[in-house]
Amino acid sequence: MKTTIKNISNIKTYLTRTSGYIALCLALIVVTTPKGFAQKKTKTRVNIGLMYPLSINGRHAGLDTNVFSFSALVGVSAAEKGLSFAGISNIIHKSACGVQFAGFSNHIGGKAKGTQFAGFINTYGSDSRSAIAGFSNIAKGNSGLQLAGFLNLTSHKVSALQASGFLNKAADVKGAQIAGFINIAKKVKGIQLAGLINVADSSDYPIGIINIVKNGEKSIALTTNQNLTAMATFRSGGKILYGIIGAGYNFINKDAIYALEAGLGANSFQSRHFRLRTELTASSLQNFKKGNYFKSTLQFYPAWRAGKHLELFAGPSFNFISTNTTEGKTLQKHYIKEWDEHNGTLYGMFFGYTGGLAVNF
Repeated sequence: MKTTIKNISNIKTYLTRTSGYIALCLALIVVTTPKGFAQKKTKTRVNIGLMYPLSINGRHAGLDTNVFSFSALVGVSAAEKGLSFAGISNIIHKSACGVQFAGFSNHIGGKAKGTQFAGFINTYGSDSRSAIAGFSNIAKGNSGLQLAGFLNLTSHKVSALQASGFLNKAADVKGAQIAGFINIAKKVKGIQLAGLINVADSSDYPIGIINIVKNGEKSIALTTNQNLTAMATFRSGGKILYGIIGAGYNFINKDAIYALEAGLGANSFQSRHFRLRTELTASSLQNFKKGNYFKSTLQFYPAWRAGKHLELFAGPSFNFISTNTTEGKTLQKHYIKEWDEHNGTLYGMFFGYTGGLAVNF
């Protein structure tokens, strides 16, 4: 019995000394590690939680790279390599690939090599394949799709598509910009399509009513047609496509005398002194009180450049009208086809002509 008690006592003494040595070694490791254990934490591959730091990864979540993240409110991580979902926001300090879903916003500090869906805003460094937001996408560069309800902003190059309900802005574009109101870019190799305005240093294919292209063309023209509607129009765009907006006066009518016009045009068969203009316009004659006269016109203008700034043009047109006024119905004498609806509206198709003089600047 004495021997046994003595052996047990020796074992306890040994364990006490050993645990002391272990504790000392661990303390030395922590002290001599440059960033401490908190910075050398083993990266967790899955993070699930309510919000930072109430998650599996806890307060070290910002140091971890995950293949799957689910946060009921706000998720925080160093990087994501798979699916990440947050009820409010995903905050990713470095890069992200895969898919990020957030009820309000996704914020990626580095490259985004996947797809981001946000109810309000996506912000990221560059290279996103697609970013879709209810309000805005803001990035340094983009090589895929940017789709926003209101605004896309990219400070560097866009090499695919920007589409928004109001405004797109980028440095260089190799692809397309589509906006409900305005597109702004520098060098564009592709299409700019805007509900009203395109702005660029160079863009050969802007599609908008007003196109302010630094290396493009702008002109003011005076025109008239077979119905003596004289127009002053502003044409602006690139070397190929341009927009048209104008106002004028009809010298035959006594009531609906004010003319408004908007449309798009294209240049083809261009040489030093000649080119062919093809234009599609929509116009109306108004007294701004009652009655309607609307006309859609497809017209072709052989144009002759008389010097650097002056251009003369004239050519045939094909027209379709819709009018419910007496003046509108009698303004054109001959129709290819006409039909009068029971509501008093006349629809008709006819050939006409237009000619004019333009000053380019």
